Amino acid sequence: MNQPMITLSFSTPSLCLGKFLIPRLPAVLHPHTVAQFSPLHKNFPLLSSINHRKPTLQIVADSSSSSSSSSSSLAMDSSDSTEIAHDHSPFLKIYKDGRIERIAGIEIVPPSLDSKTGVESKDVVISPETGVSARLYIPKTTKESQKKLPLLVYFHGGGFCIETAFSPQYHNYLNSFVAEANVVAVSVEYRRAPEHPIPIAYDDSWAALQWVASHTDGKGPDEWLKNHADFESVFFAGDSAGANIAHHMGLRVGLEGLAGVKLDGIVLVHPYFWGKEPIGGEDTDAEKRGKVEALWRFTCPATSGIDDPYINPGTDPKLGSLGCKRVLICIAEKDMLKDRGWYYSELLYKSGYRGVVEVMEAKGEDHVFHLMNSTCENSVALLKRIVSFINQGQA
Repeated sequence: MNQPMITLSFSTPSLCLGKFLIPRLPAVLHPHTVAQFSPLHKNFPLLSSINHRKPTLQIVADSSSSSSSSSSSLAMDSSDSTEIAHDHSPFLKIYKDGRIERIAGIEIVPPSLDSKTGVESKDVVISPETGVSARLYIPKTTKESQKKLPLLVYFHGGGFCIETAFSPQYHNYLNSFVAEANVVAVSVEYRRAPEHPIPIAYDDSWAALQWVASHTDGKGPDEWLKNHADFESVFFAGDSAGANIAHHMGLRVGLEGLAGVKLDGIVLVHPYFWGKEPIGGEDTDAEKRGKVEALWRFTCPATSGIDDPYINPGTDPKLGSLGCKRVLICIAEKDMLKDRGWYYSELLYKSGYRGVVEVMEAKGEDHVFHLMNSTCENSVALLKRIVSFINQGQA
């Protein structure tokens, strides 16, 4: 049995500093910014999405109440509008009146013809029923050649509860990536927690992959995919929570298959994995670890805990079934999730996975640093390493 090869490469230190959150940029609000819930359960309130751009306040009054009790209810609701029920900063806050305030990852930009790279993008609706959609990208070379190009399916990060495929950071990153790698890209817009708790993000992502696969053999509704994508050379990639999704999608391909699609590899950038027991040099502070677990339970209320296979691949007996022949894991030296990336590579080795595993560590950097400063030395090195991984073996 062939054993996986683990390669370590270091990018040159630079002055680029990374932080866990993605800063806001001037743009427009994401249409799913505000949501409400009815506080019917003290731990996990029922949530419903409000798909409007304008914030909405819902006041619920008992129809059998008198006018005086209604007035009291309104006064209470007014107070509730400023009181926080659940604080998951720096991601989001939920108020007692049901409002969800996303603190970051709420801006969007439209698709475009990027003047710098020549990359063209457009948005497509994958499922009108669920609202699952995607932003597609093609490089300028498609106007000059009929050659089919590798296909990248990308899953954005954001802790399963913030960010979007349409944000300035991801739009700019995919423009640069598509130009550099000369690939076709599909950036998936999945539904987010808490309005749509895990495993909905996984289900939406799988639905997007099935939509992509529907374009094999010249079929499917999208001309870009039919004319320019090589379904014999497909890659999944993502950062943070998106890397978690890319892993699970790769595992599902291995277990169920994806008709007409050959998954060559997956790229996990700063993957969002965790576990109950600290590993390697992980922080052992109970309060900090408790916050990580609280966020996980918030986005996945039905979870079995922080050792759920969704968040801890070390507890998944099916890990060796990963449906690709190559894996690239990218970690950052100062990232609190760094050891989980190393651990994942070890787990693949022990699982009997027969592919090649590579690990790249960026010295002096923090979580998703490449999205906040795409031009710093380490970000450029990271981009080139991923591009090299995808283009390996391409004629």
